[in-house]
Amino acid sequence: MRTWQIERRKRTRHLIELGGLVVKAGIVDLTGDDRAMIYGTMLWIAEKLKSEGGEHARDIWTKLGKIAFEMERPADPNDRVQPQPDRA
Repeated sequence: MRTWQIERRKRTRHLIELGGLVVKAGIVDLTGDDRAMIYGTMLWIAEKLKSEGGEHARDIWTKLGKIAFEMERPADPNDRVQPQPDRA
């Protein structure tokens, strides 16, 4: 397989995983799948992260996300759901 094909598949998988997070967080249902609202929310988040309080928001949101991932982690190591890697 060519390098560009491998890179394209990696990028596609990454985008699918990110979209899955939007669904997993309940954003799609809460917004009625309103793409403009979802995009606007993400723009608002980006602005918040660039602002003076960005580091504080980043810390809080990271902690909340880690707690949510931990709560989803299966107790049985043979369960098919894989734990999320620590990306911090």
